[in-house]
Amino acid sequence: MSALKLANLPESTRRLAETSPTLPEGVRPSGPRGIVLDAALRLFAEHGFAGASIRDIAQAAGVQPATFYAHYPSKEHLLADLIRIGHEAHHQRLRAALLDSSPDPRQQLMAYVRAHVRMHCELSMLAIVANSELHVLNAELAGPAATLREQSTQLLAEVIERGRRAGVFSVPDTWLAVAAIGGMGLRVAYWFSSHHELSAETVADTYAQFACRIVGVHDSNGVQK
Repeated sequence: MSALKLANLPESTRRLAETSPTLPEGVRPSGPRGIVLDAALRLFAEHGFAGASIRDIAQAAGVQPATFYAHYPSKEHLLADLIRIGHEAHHQRLRAALLDSSPDPRQQLMAYVRAHVRMHCELSMLAIVANSELHVLNAELAGPAATLREQSTQLLAEVIERGRRAGVFSVPDTWLAVAAIGGMGLRVAYWFSSHHELSAETVADTYAQFACRIVGVHDSNGVQK
């Protein structure tokens, strides 16, 4: 069954809550390329890479398959473009948050988690595609995103290590703390939508408190934002 035939599934059977594709400001190409990118983002997010054919994407974008190939040599190259955009947006947000934070590891952890979670709230479809479909790409196409992913993970590991050395964090294993904190943020993209009763800021602040508890900081309300 094609992705388009599944487009009107009831909410209970959708794999994500958001219904509108959103790209970071300033990165969406103009003209047909941008329209194709939007259509592919929605279909990949809702049905996965394997569940959306080039014909499905072209039909959703209102273009001919030949127009698709005028902009992308393959479906894999289109996916790689979206995954790169997602990882770049994520990494840029994380770095900016840490640069704006104080040197206190507790404040840096909360800043990192807020940026991580807000990205998954505000760009949920892009986050789902970037995280869940990276494995589809070959090593060459996945390379740029995989490098950014590792760098983003390392930023969090360094914050937690600084907190351990300063005696303000208590965790038995840094990698497990990184996996737990990063993983809980990834799931936000599936259930959060622009119509959710909670704001992205509220969700991000709450997850930052959860992260503090994971590393042994139980009085996160006393940590200055």
